[in-house]
Amino acid sequence: MFPSESPDFASSQRKSGRGKIEIKRIENTTNRQVTFCKRRNGLLKKAYELSVLCDAEVALIVFSSRGRLYEYANNSVRGTIERYKKTCTDSSTTASVTETNTQYYQQEASKLRRQIREIQNSNRHILGEAIGSLSFKELKNLEGRLEKAIGRVRSKKCEMLFAEIEYMQKREIELQNDNMYLRAKTQSYDRNFLPVNLLELSNHQQYSRTDQTALQLV
Repeated sequence: MFPSESPDFASSQRKSGRGKIEIKRIENTTNRQVTFCKRRNGLLKKAYELSVLCDAEVALIVFSSRGRLYEYANNSVRGTIERYKKTCTDSSTTASVTETNTQYYQQEASKLRRQIREIQNSNRHILGEAIGSLSFKELKNLEGRLEKAIGRVRSKKCEMLFAEIEYMQKREIELQNDNMYLRAKTQSYDRNFLPVNLLELSNHQQYSRTDQTALQLV
């Protein structure tokens, strides 16, 4: 280190170098044009590298301050722009359809919740609960509904009773027929075996008389 150089001076020299450039409009026309050329070429190079390295579809359009056009596209600028427009349209359409479906389902859910509340309140009223807030007309309608419901219940009960009675009557007739069949079969069975029994009894009596005669002869 030279004698004239102090540690602070050396440290400041180490820190010096290419610093950050403040991003704002360059007022000097020449400097602005030079910077534009350098940055444009760097941007075109990066677009090319991105398309090659990553197999991406890239389209780059740059207009200078003088209105001159610079562009790069690995396919075509027009084709990439059309693809961009179509993608934006599809996305907006999908978003619109999704929003419409969401609103529809929300409305349907609200209707179902309202119907559930109405059914729950109606069931409570039928049970005689929470009827204090009902008007005279509503109470009259509720009474009519209950009378109709009771009439339908009684009608169904009588129908079931008559069906049960009819079934029991048919069952009684079937049992009587079965009883008559069994009785006839029993009587037929007795008639078939009665002569055999009488024959055995006659033979037994004949053998008894023969034995008695033999005893008398002896």
